[in-house]
Amino acid sequence: MRTTAAVAAVDLGATSGRVILGGLADGRLRMRPVARFPNQPVRLHEGHRAGLHWNITELHRSLTAGLAQALRGDEDVVSVGVDSWAVDYALLRDGRMLGVPYHYRDERTAAGVAAVHGQVGPEELYARNGLQHLPFNTVFQLAADRVAGTLDLADRALLIPDLIAYWLTGQEVTEATNASTTGLLDARTRQWDTGLLAELGLARELLAPVVAPGTTIGSLLPAVAADLGAGPGLPVTAVGSHDTASAVAAVPSTAEDAAFISSGTWSLVGIELEAPVLTEESRAANFTNEGGVDGRVRYLKNVSGLWLLTESMRTWDGPGATDAQRSSDLAALLAEAAAVTRPVPVFDATDDRFTAPGDMPARITAWCREHDLEPPRTRAEVVRSILESLAAAYATTIEQAERLSGRPIRTVHVVGGGSQNALLCQLTADRTGRPVHAGPVEATAIGNVLVQLRAAGVVPGSLEALRDIVARTAEPVRYVPRVLSPARRP
Repeated sequence: MRTTAAVAAVDLGATSGRVILGGLADGRLRMRPVARFPNQPVRLHEGHRAGLHWNITELHRSLTAGLAQALRGDEDVVSVGVDSWAVDYALLRDGRMLGVPYHYRDERTAAGVAAVHGQVGPEELYARNGLQHLPFNTVFQLAADRVAGTLDLADRALLIPDLIAYWLTGQEVTEATNASTTGLLDARTRQWDTGLLAELGLARELLAPVVAPGTTIGSLLPAVAADLGAGPGLPVTAVGSHDTASAVAAVPSTAEDAAFISSGTWSLVGIELEAPVLTEESRAANFTNEGGVDGRVRYLKNVSGLWLLTESMRTWDGPGATDAQRSSDLAALLAEAAAVTRPVPVFDATDDRFTAPGDMPARITAWCREHDLEPPRTRAEVVRSILESLAAAYATTIEQAERLSGRPIRTVHVVGGGSQNALLCQLTADRTGRPVHAGPVEATAIGNVLVQLRAAGVVPGSLEALRDIVARTAEPVRYVPRVLSPARRP
């Protein structure tokens, strides 16, 4: 890759992480993967229960090794940016991490939900933060920590990408798009809701100042720069550190009538707006108003994603199967699922029973029996049922987004790993009745790179100008709706 300058994007997903170099050449993006590594949570026995945690120290080791490799190349690296999943955090005291961060799928948050709603009802909470109710939102996790006494020693909570940036620079900040997922940010002012913090018994000082994407967080600490082989003064730039915010920034469309689906472990389905929708009807539909790059609002709903498929594969393959075997088996199963002609059940992919790790095919069977539907009989039918159910959930969500926002939706853009799943993309076109444009796959890393390049002065312009670069770089795959048989209509 020969470019005028390059940036290093650290992109941490729920199952894997990567370091990617990105730059511009002849008006097009050039991306080069440097390192990929697994992200596997760990269970730690904690008295009477086993807590689910992120292996954050191993992630840090892997990403810094990737950054060192990136800096050894020929490119002139001018910035580093970090994005990750949302809501999870580490607690610190005097700059030292107090414990291993919990995974959002850990089951400890029920006490937090009860504690928050005991002080602030769901209706008022939504009117203030605009967030979809998810039991693992940061506000509930922190409340659970307060109930357990875990906050007694902490003087700071840093979300995962902010924690990594702190370890790189020594600067404590909270990037705005990820802050918007905590439930503690005022949806209108985009600043911490100090009144809500006080009502919930959370210290204002626990949360670091909010900074916008494109802000220079700081330069690499001298010791870190020496470890990585970096020159002095290499900046770490705040990007859309919520991975979905970066992914949406890389949607290759400037049309106002387009919906997006950021498809991966989760499916984030929605539209981009200039202002939040905070109506009671929006709350009842469980839509969320999250921050986007350049102050946009990502009006969306979290829908179960390819997690349903990967958990099913995990159940079928057992703990001894290799990643290569899973990939090979998945390709074969998708082909078999595409050939299924018998009608399969469409289940509610948003049901909370599908959130925790476990035997997903058994849960699907139980759901079907509870709803007087014949369960899928073969693995191929389970896969087809999952994909049909996801596509049906997407269709319902898009119709709701259109109605609640008053914004007509004529096309759908699918970005992220799920854009490679041709069967899911076609079923999404069929069930939404709208053309689907699939790609780019590495949307999150692209959005990360583009914000850094703009901050470095390599790429000028608006968010629309950044999206034009994406559109010039790679043309999406288009799927046209087919006529559904009566058995497959939502």
